[in-house]
Amino acid sequence: MKAMTINQYGKTTPLEITDLPIPNVGERDVLVEIHAASINPIDFKIRDGKVKLLLSYKMPLVLGNDFSGKVIQTGSKVKKYKIGDEVYGRPRKNRIGTFAEYLSVHEDDLALKPDNLTFVEAASLPLVGLTTWQAFNEILQLKPEQKILIHAGAGGVGTFAIQLAKEMGAYVATTASEKGYDLVSSLGADEVINYRKEPFEEILKGYDAVFDTLGGDSLNRSFQILKPHGKIVSVSAVPNGRFAVENNMGFIKRLLFSFVSRNITALEKKFSVDYHFLFMKPSGEQLTKIKQLVEKGRIRPVIDRVYSLEEAQEALLYVETGRAKGKVVVEVKKPI
Repeated sequence: MKAMTINQYGKTTPLEITDLPIPNVGERDVLVEIHAASINPIDFKIRDGKVKLLLSYKMPLVLGNDFSGKVIQTGSKVKKYKIGDEVYGRPRKNRIGTFAEYLSVHEDDLALKPDNLTFVEAASLPLVGLTTWQAFNEILQLKPEQKILIHAGAGGVGTFAIQLAKEMGAYVATTASEKGYDLVSSLGADEVINYRKEPFEEILKGYDAVFDTLGGDSLNRSFQILKPHGKIVSVSAVPNGRFAVENNMGFIKRLLFSFVSRNITALEKKFSVDYHFLFMKPSGEQLTKIKQLVEKGRIRPVIDRVYSLEEAQEALLYVETGRAKGKVVVEVKKPI
Protein backbone atom coordinates (compact mmCIF):
# COMPACT_ATOMS: atom_id res chain seq x y z
CA MET A 1 0.00 0.00 0.00
CA LYS A 2 1.01 3.62 -0.47
CA ALA A 3 1.72 5.60 2.70
CA MET A 4 3.30 8.92 3.65
CA THR A 5 6.10 8.31 6.16
CA ILE A 6 8.93 10.00 8.03
CA ASN A 7 12.25 8.28 8.69
CA GLN A 8 13.42 10.40 11.62
CA TYR A 9 12.22 13.11 13.99
CA GLY A 10 12.85 16.70 12.96
CA LYS A 11 11.03 19.86 11.95
CA THR A 12 12.52 19.72 8.46
CA THR A 13 11.91 16.00 7.99
CA PRO A 14 9.63 15.64 4.94
CA LEU A 15 6.80 13.20 4.43
CA GLU A 16 7.77 10.73 1.72
CA ILE A 17 5.66 8.34 -0.33
CA THR A 18 6.51 4.77 0.69
CA ASP A 19 5.29 1.31 -0.28
CA LEU A 20 4.40 -0.70 2.84
CA PRO A 21 2.64 -3.99 3.57
CA ILE A 22 -1.08 -3.86 4.32
CA PRO A 23 -1.43 -3.99 8.14
CA ASN A 24 -2.32 -7.21 9.95
CA VAL A 25 -5.80 -7.54 11.42
CA GLY A 26 -6.20 -8.72 15.01
CA GLU A 27 -9.23 -10.57 16.31
CA ARG A 28 -10.97 -7.35 17.42
CA ASP A 29 -9.64 -5.17 14.59
CA VAL A 30 -11.17 -4.04 11.34
CA LEU A 31 -9.20 -3.27 8.20
CA VAL A 32 -10.32 0.05 6.76
CA GLU A 33 -9.77 1.20 3.21
CA ILE A 34 -9.04 4.85 3.94
CA HIS A 35 -10.85 7.38 1.79
CA ALA A 36 -9.73 10.52 3.63
CA ALA A 37 -7.66 11.70 6.60
CA SER A 38 -7.27 15.12 8.16
CA ILE A 39 -4.23 17.15 9.17
CA ASN A 40 -3.94 18.00 12.87
CA PRO A 41 -1.27 19.87 14.87
CA ILE A 42 -0.40 16.61 16.63
CA ASP A 43 0.98 15.38 13.27
CA PHE A 44 3.76 17.95 13.11
CA LYS A 45 4.33 17.76 16.87
CA ILE A 46 4.99 14.04 16.46
CA ARG A 47 7.19 14.69 13.43
CA ASP A 48 9.20 17.30 15.37
CA GLY A 49 9.71 14.91 18.30
CA LYS A 50 7.94 17.27 20.71
CA VAL A 51 5.82 14.54 22.29
CA LYS A 52 8.47 11.84 22.68
CA LEU A 53 7.98 11.87 26.45
CA LEU A 54 4.36 10.86 25.91
CA LEU A 55 4.59 8.92 22.65
CA SER A 56 7.45 6.87 21.27
CA TYR A 57 7.38 5.46 17.72
CA LYS A 58 9.55 3.25 15.52
CA MET A 59 10.70 4.47 12.13
CA PRO A 60 9.64 4.63 9.37
CA LEU A 61 6.46 6.12 10.82
CA VAL A 62 3.20 6.69 8.97
CA LEU A 63 1.67 9.94 10.22
CA GLY A 64 -2.04 10.70 10.42
CA ASN A 65 -4.38 10.60 13.40
CA ASP A 66 -7.95 10.41 12.10
CA PHE A 67 -9.78 9.06 9.06
CA SER A 68 -12.90 7.98 7.23
CA GLY A 69 -13.28 4.98 4.99
CA LYS A 70 -14.86 1.57 4.34
CA VAL A 71 -14.47 -1.68 6.27
CA ILE A 72 -12.99 -4.33 3.98
CA GLN A 73 -12.05 -7.01 6.55
CA THR A 74 -13.04 -7.85 10.12
CA GLY A 75 -11.28 -9.80 12.86
CA SER A 76 -12.74 -13.06 14.16
CA LYS A 77 -14.26 -11.45 17.29
CA VAL A 78 -15.54 -8.22 15.75
CA LYS A 79 -19.27 -7.79 16.34
CA LYS A 80 -19.90 -4.08 15.77
CA TYR A 81 -19.02 -3.80 12.08
CA LYS A 82 -19.31 -5.69 8.83
CA ILE A 83 -17.60 -5.47 5.45
CA GLY A 84 -18.85 -2.46 3.51
CA ASP A 85 -19.65 -0.28 6.53
CA GLU A 86 -18.69 3.37 6.10
CA VAL A 87 -16.82 4.46 9.23
CA TYR A 88 -14.79 7.26 10.74
CA GLY A 89 -12.45 7.26 13.70
CA ARG A 90 -9.32 8.13 15.61
CA PRO A 91 -6.98 5.15 16.16
CA ARG A 92 -5.32 4.70 19.53
CA LYS A 93 -1.99 6.44 19.87
CA ASN A 94 0.22 3.40 19.33
CA ARG A 95 -1.58 2.58 16.07
CA ILE A 96 -1.65 5.86 14.17
CA GLY A 97 -0.95 6.03 10.44
CA THR A 98 -3.94 7.33 8.52
CA PHE A 99 -1.91 8.92 5.71
CA ALA A 100 -2.08 5.56 3.97
CA GLU A 101 -4.37 3.47 1.81
CA TYR A 102 -5.25 1.03 4.61
CA LEU A 103 -5.38 1.01 8.40
CA SER A 104 -6.01 -1.73 10.94
CA VAL A 105 -7.95 -0.24 13.84
CA HIS A 106 -9.56 -1.63 17.01
CA GLU A 107 -13.34 -1.77 16.66
CA ASP A 108 -13.81 0.37 19.80
CA ASP A 109 -11.96 3.29 18.18
CA LEU A 110 -14.35 3.99 15.32
CA ALA A 111 -18.02 4.58 14.57
CA LEU A 112 -20.33 4.58 11.59
CA LYS A 113 -19.75 7.86 9.77
CA PRO A 114 -22.56 10.45 9.67
CA ASP A 115 -24.93 9.57 6.82
CA ASN A 116 -25.17 13.17 5.62
CA LEU A 117 -21.41 13.69 5.17
CA THR A 118 -18.96 12.81 2.44
CA PHE A 119 -15.82 10.91 3.36
CA VAL A 120 -13.82 14.14 3.15
CA GLU A 121 -16.21 15.92 5.51
CA ALA A 122 -16.34 12.99 7.93
CA ALA A 123 -12.54 12.71 8.08
CA SER A 124 -12.33 16.28 9.36
CA LEU A 125 -14.17 15.49 12.59
CA PRO A 126 -12.80 12.62 14.73
CA LEU A 127 -9.77 14.21 16.41
CA VAL A 128 -11.19 17.71 16.88
CA GLY A 129 -14.57 16.29 17.83
CA LEU A 130 -13.23 13.93 20.48
CA THR A 131 -10.84 16.55 21.82
CA THR A 132 -13.63 19.06 22.29
CA TRP A 133 -16.14 16.51 23.58
CA GLN A 134 -13.76 15.36 26.31
CA ALA A 135 -12.69 18.90 27.20
CA PHE A 136 -16.27 20.13 27.60
CA ASN A 137 -17.93 17.07 29.13
CA GLU A 138 -15.21 15.40 31.18
CA ILE A 139 -13.01 18.29 32.35
CA LEU A 140 -14.88 21.60 32.12
CA GLN A 141 -18.30 19.99 32.68
CA LEU A 142 -19.76 22.87 30.72
CA LYS A 143 -23.30 23.85 31.70
CA PRO A 144 -26.00 26.01 30.07
CA GLU A 145 -25.45 29.77 30.43
CA GLN A 146 -21.85 29.36 31.56
CA LYS A 147 -19.36 31.62 29.77
CA ILE A 148 -16.43 30.11 27.88
CA LEU A 149 -13.56 31.60 25.90
CA ILE A 150 -12.48 29.45 22.97
CA HIS A 151 -9.14 30.50 21.53
CA ALA A 152 -8.54 30.47 17.75
CA GLY A 153 -12.18 30.01 16.89
CA ALA A 154 -11.57 29.83 13.13
CA GLY A 155 -9.08 26.97 13.47
CA GLY A 156 -9.73 23.26 13.13
CA VAL A 157 -10.57 22.67 16.79
CA GLY A 158 -12.17 26.07 17.28
CA THR A 159 -14.77 25.70 14.52
CA PHE A 160 -16.03 22.48 16.12
CA ALA A 161 -15.74 23.80 19.68
CA ILE A 162 -17.88 26.88 19.06
CA GLN A 163 -20.68 24.73 17.68
CA LEU A 164 -20.57 22.19 20.51
CA ALA A 165 -20.44 24.90 23.19
CA LYS A 166 -23.52 26.57 21.69
CA GLU A 167 -25.27 23.20 21.48
CA MET A 168 -24.58 22.81 25.22
CA GLY A 169 -26.15 26.21 25.91
CA ALA A 170 -23.01 28.19 26.78
CA TYR A 171 -22.20 31.84 26.05
CA VAL A 172 -19.19 31.74 23.71
CA ALA A 173 -16.44 34.30 23.23
CA THR A 174 -13.66 33.53 20.79
CA THR A 175 -10.51 35.09 19.37
CA ALA A 176 -10.07 35.49 15.63
CA SER A 177 -8.60 37.79 12.99
CA GLU A 178 -10.64 39.97 10.64
CA LYS A 179 -10.56 37.16 8.07
CA GLY A 180 -12.10 34.70 10.52
CA TYR A 181 -14.76 37.01 11.95
CA ASP A 182 -17.60 36.06 9.59
CA LEU A 183 -16.87 32.35 9.95
CA VAL A 184 -16.91 32.23 13.75
CA SER A 185 -20.00 34.44 13.85
CA SER A 186 -21.80 32.08 11.46
CA LEU A 187 -20.96 29.18 13.79
CA GLY A 188 -22.68 30.91 16.70
CA ALA A 189 -19.99 32.82 18.59
CA ASP A 190 -21.62 35.45 20.82
CA GLU A 191 -18.55 37.67 21.09
CA VAL A 192 -15.52 37.87 18.83
CA ILE A 193 -12.24 39.43 19.98
CA ASN A 194 -9.84 40.59 17.27
CA TYR A 195 -6.64 39.22 18.79
CA ARG A 196 -4.50 41.48 16.61
CA LYS A 197 -6.08 44.68 17.96
CA GLU A 198 -7.78 43.89 21.27
CA PRO A 199 -6.27 42.33 24.44
CA PHE A 200 -8.97 39.80 25.32
CA GLU A 201 -7.99 39.87 29.00
CA GLU A 202 -9.01 43.53 29.19
CA ILE A 203 -12.43 42.85 27.66
CA LEU A 204 -13.57 39.54 29.15
CA LYS A 205 -14.16 39.10 32.88
CA GLY A 206 -15.90 36.58 35.13
CA TYR A 207 -15.70 33.63 32.77
CA ASP A 208 -16.30 30.05 33.88
CA ALA A 209 -13.99 28.30 31.43
CA VAL A 210 -11.26 28.68 28.82
CA PHE A 211 -10.51 26.20 26.03
CA ASP A 212 -6.89 26.83 25.05
CA THR A 213 -5.58 25.65 21.69
CA LEU A 214 -2.57 27.99 21.51
CA GLY A 215 -0.50 27.78 24.69
CA GLY A 216 2.17 30.36 25.43
CA ASP A 217 1.25 33.96 26.17
CA SER A 218 -2.41 33.47 25.21
CA LEU A 219 -2.73 30.78 27.85
CA ASN A 220 -0.95 32.84 30.50
CA ARG A 221 -3.25 35.82 29.96
CA SER A 222 -6.33 33.58 30.04
CA PHE A 223 -6.06 33.08 33.81
CA GLN A 224 -7.00 36.74 34.28
CA ILE A 225 -10.50 36.41 32.77
CA LEU A 226 -11.72 33.55 34.96
CA LYS A 227 -13.81 33.78 38.08
CA PRO A 228 -12.38 32.02 41.18
CA HIS A 229 -12.45 28.23 40.73
CA GLY A 230 -12.88 28.62 36.99
CA LYS A 231 -11.23 26.04 34.74
CA ILE A 232 -8.75 26.09 31.87
CA VAL A 233 -8.21 23.08 29.66
CA SER A 234 -5.31 23.18 27.19
CA VAL A 235 -4.36 20.93 24.32
CA SER A 236 -1.28 22.96 23.37
CA ALA A 237 0.59 23.82 26.57
CA VAL A 238 2.58 21.49 28.82
CA PRO A 239 1.28 18.64 30.98
CA ASN A 240 1.45 19.27 34.72
CA GLY A 241 1.93 17.04 37.75
CA ARG A 242 -1.82 16.47 38.02
CA PHE A 243 -1.86 15.07 34.48
CA ALA A 244 0.97 12.68 35.35
CA VAL A 245 -0.83 11.46 38.46
CA GLU A 246 -4.17 11.03 36.66
CA ASN A 247 -2.45 8.98 33.95
CA ASN A 248 -0.51 6.79 36.44
CA MET A 249 2.90 7.94 35.25
CA GLY A 250 6.05 7.17 37.16
CA PHE A 251 7.72 9.38 39.74
CA ILE A 252 10.30 10.79 37.30
CA LYS A 253 7.65 11.99 34.82
CA ARG A 254 5.55 13.42 37.63
CA LEU A 255 8.57 15.37 38.83
CA LEU A 256 9.49 16.48 35.30
CA PHE A 257 5.98 17.66 34.38
CA SER A 258 5.63 19.46 37.71
CA PHE A 259 8.88 21.29 36.98
CA VAL A 260 8.09 22.33 33.38
CA SER A 261 4.60 23.52 34.38
CA ARG A 262 5.72 25.46 37.46
CA ASN A 263 4.80 28.83 35.94
CA ILE A 264 1.31 27.59 35.13
CA THR A 265 0.97 26.21 38.64
CA ALA A 266 1.91 29.63 40.01
CA LEU A 267 -0.84 31.22 37.91
CA GLU A 268 -3.32 28.61 39.16
CA LYS A 269 -2.59 29.60 42.73
CA LYS A 270 -2.52 33.35 42.04
CA PHE A 271 -5.97 33.38 40.39
CA SER A 272 -7.52 30.38 42.24
CA VAL A 273 -8.09 28.61 38.90
CA ASP A 274 -7.83 24.94 37.91
CA TYR A 275 -5.56 24.10 34.95
CA HIS A 276 -5.89 20.81 33.07
CA PHE A 277 -3.87 19.40 30.18
CA LEU A 278 -5.88 17.20 27.82
CA PHE A 279 -4.42 14.31 25.85
CA MET A 280 -7.47 13.01 24.05
CA LYS A 281 -8.44 9.30 24.07
CA PRO A 282 -10.11 7.41 21.22
CA SER A 283 -13.78 6.58 21.70
CA GLY A 284 -16.15 5.07 19.19
CA GLU A 285 -18.98 5.66 21.67
CA GLN A 286 -18.36 9.41 21.73
CA LEU A 287 -17.99 9.50 17.94
CA THR A 288 -21.46 7.96 17.71
CA LYS A 289 -22.85 10.82 19.83
CA ILE A 290 -21.08 13.33 17.58
CA LYS A 291 -22.53 11.55 14.53
CA GLN A 292 -26.02 12.05 15.94
CA LEU A 293 -25.45 15.79 16.39
CA VAL A 294 -24.12 16.08 12.85
CA GLU A 295 -27.06 14.18 11.37
CA LYS A 296 -29.46 16.49 13.23
CA GLY A 297 -27.72 19.49 11.70
CA ARG A 298 -26.46 20.76 15.06
CA ILE A 299 -22.79 20.60 14.02
CA ARG A 300 -21.30 20.92 10.55
CA PRO A 301 -17.75 20.34 9.36
CA VAL A 302 -15.71 23.30 8.16
CA ILE A 303 -13.22 22.44 5.41
CA ASP A 304 -10.51 24.85 4.25
CA ARG A 305 -8.60 22.82 1.64
CA VAL A 306 -8.38 19.28 0.28
CA TYR A 307 -5.13 17.67 -0.90
CA SER A 308 -4.24 14.29 -2.43
CA LEU A 309 -2.23 11.68 -0.50
CA GLU A 310 0.86 12.56 -2.49
CA GLU A 311 0.38 16.20 -1.45
CA ALA A 312 0.27 15.40 2.28
CA GLN A 313 3.59 17.16 2.87
CA GLU A 314 2.22 20.33 1.29
CA ALA A 315 -0.94 20.00 3.38
CA LEU A 316 1.09 19.64 6.58
CA LEU A 317 3.11 22.75 5.78
CA TYR A 318 -0.06 24.73 5.09
CA VAL A 319 -1.58 23.82 8.47
CA GLU A 320 1.69 24.82 10.16
CA THR A 321 1.29 28.37 8.83
CA GLY A 322 -1.74 28.81 11.10
CA ARG A 323 -3.75 30.36 8.27
CA ALA A 324 -6.22 27.52 7.75
CA LYS A 325 -9.87 28.31 8.46
CA GLY A 326 -11.37 25.03 9.61
CA LYS A 327 -9.83 21.69 8.67
CA VAL A 328 -7.41 20.58 5.97
CA VAL A 329 -8.12 17.10 4.59
CA VAL A 330 -6.06 14.59 2.62
CA GLU A 331 -8.25 12.68 0.15
CA VAL A 332 -6.65 9.25 -0.13
CA LYS A 333 -9.23 7.63 -2.41
CA LYS A 334 -11.25 9.78 -4.78
CA PRO A 335 -14.92 8.87 -5.30
CA ILE A 336 -15.68 6.97 -8.48
